[in-house]
This record gives sequence, C-alpha cells and structure tokens, in this order.
Amino acid sequence: MANRGAASRPNGPNTGNKICQFKLVLLGESAVGKSSLVLRFVKGQFHEFQESTIGAAFLAQSVCLDDTTVKFEIWDTAGQERYHSLAPMYYRGAQAAIVVFDITKPETFDRAKAWVKELQRQASANIVIALAGNKTDLADKRMVEYEEAQSYAEDSGLLFMETSAKTAMNVNELFLAIAKKMPKLDTQNPTHASKNRGLTIHDAEQSHRRGCCGGN
Repeated sequence: MANRGAASRPNGPNTGNKICQFKLVLLGESAVGKSSLVLRFVKGQFHEFQESTIGAAFLAQSVCLDDTTVKFEIWDTAGQERYHSLAPMYYRGAQAAIVVFDITKPETFDRAKAWVKELQRQASANIVIALAGNKTDLADKRMVEYEEAQSYAEDSGLLFMETSAKTAMNVNELFLAIAKKMPKLDTQNPTHASKNRGLTIHDAEQSHRRGCCGGN
C-alpha cells in the first residue's frame, strides 16, 4: 500500500549523475486535478482556482535515484471531450503516463479506465502507466473506494496511489515510483535523447504559450 503521508520536494540533478530523460503524459477527465498535480510536483504550489488547460501544457522536473537523475518532460493534457482527438499526439512516444480520476466522482474513474484501455491499445508497448485517485482531501465526499481502485490497478498492471494536490499527499511519491520503474539508460547523448522525445522543443514551446499551468 502506498505511503499516504506528505512528501518533501523532489531533488534536483546531482553533478556526475547518469541522466535519463523521459516523456510523461497526464490523462483524465476535466477538473480531476491533473494540472494541480503537475504544479505541486514541479513548483511545490497549489492554486485553489485554476483555468482549464487548453490543448496541453508542458513542464519539466527531475528526481534523483542514487546515481541517476530522471528528467521528466511532462505533458498535461486537456480533459474536455473536444480535445480528445489531440491526445494521441501527446501520448505517442511517451514512456510513462499518469491517468487521474477524482475520488468523489465515479464517472471520472470510469473515464480513467477508458484512458487506460486506449493507452494499452495505442501507446508504446512498454509504457509505464500509473493510476492516481486524486482529491483525498475531500475524503468525506468519497465515492470511489480505495480498495476498488487498487484492485482494478492490480488487475490491469498499473501503479496506483491516492493523492492530493492540495495537501501534497503522495504527489512526489507517485512520480518517484514511476521514475523507479523506468529503464536507466543514459540519455545525455543527444542522439539517444532525441529518440525519447515524442514531440520537439518547438512543439513544447507552442503548447506552453497556448496553455501552460492550466487548472485541468
């Protein structure tokens, strides 16, 4: 069972570390807290009210594992149905994905299951998929039981943690658990690194201008 306590901020790169770089995408229904999870992980911040993400937002953060620095290129996608057709552009080539649902809204859990099926069918064969049951700070309004989500995750071969972007519970632990599952190949070599990017830096900058740090 995942540690349910709050965590410290992730570490930055250590000098001399092997550097591994991975593309990570967040998927889920609108307003489940995807952007809030990313903002908490990257900047250690939480905003009670945020605008919805338009298209996708790009951010980056690193975590350190012993002698390895894992750099995540994070694509936070919009959850509105009208943006669904754009999702493959962002999860194509991704080495990891976090599918987020709101524990107070069962329909978002059903939608998360649909995203998992789509990833397992269309994304990279070795993609690491994590399921995040967000908004545990609203536990008194819980409609999706921890055991139900955990059982589904185990049956589907997913990492699973309940999180709260508001209190920071398990946010850093979630990204750390994903980092531990990634292959530790040194991607400091530009040729190797380019193969691990599904989209270019130009794409990232364009998306960043469209909708960075939206509150999806």
